[in-house]
Amino acid sequence: MQYLIVGLGNIGENYKETRHNIGFMVLDNLAHQLSTDFQIDKNAYSAKTTYKGRKLILIKPTTYMNLSGKAVLYHQQFHKIPLENLLVITDDIALPFGTLRLKPKGSDGGHNGLKNIQDLLQTTNYPRLRIGIGSEFAKGKQIDYVLGKFNSDEQKNLPKIIEVSTQAVLSFVFHGIQLTMNQFNQSFLNIDIKS
Repeated sequence: MQYLIVGLGNIGENYKETRHNIGFMVLDNLAHQLSTDFQIDKNAYSAKTTYKGRKLILIKPTTYMNLSGKAVLYHQQFHKIPLENLLVITDDIALPFGTLRLKPKGSDGGHNGLKNIQDLLQTTNYPRLRIGIGSEFAKGKQIDYVLGKFNSDEQKNLPKIIEVSTQAVLSFVFHGIQLTMNQFNQSFLNIDIKS
């Protein structure tokens, strides 16, 4: 059984470790844990690995966030991955910092990366793992916020959030979406960044 795991973000040093790149961070952690490396590929950096008998294809689109769908569509079709075995990992300003939400389908929620994926796949019926980055920004400053780096309080908890997100991905692959949702879509993941 094959899975396509997509981490969303923007390539380049300017965007490294910004809030919008948390999908890349989770994929980097996942690749490290599964002892694989990314290579340049069509519209993405890609890595192939296995986990408990499942084949995993990990991709980080090189198309920038707003055109993420190009990479997702190409690799989903090339590797013949059924939509239910596609998982997109993304940041979400609608969720409090440190909150995880895994869902089997849903709207783009105003996220340009998800919107482009939806437009090119022509469906919203694909699983996504949304990682809350909070919304502590002034009116009109959303772009600066998502393209900004995590503050010092957030950075203290970031390794934990990335690790829990990585475990959620592995659970999705091995146990399926329902059990993973039951385990990971819970309030214990609301990390108190002041502690």
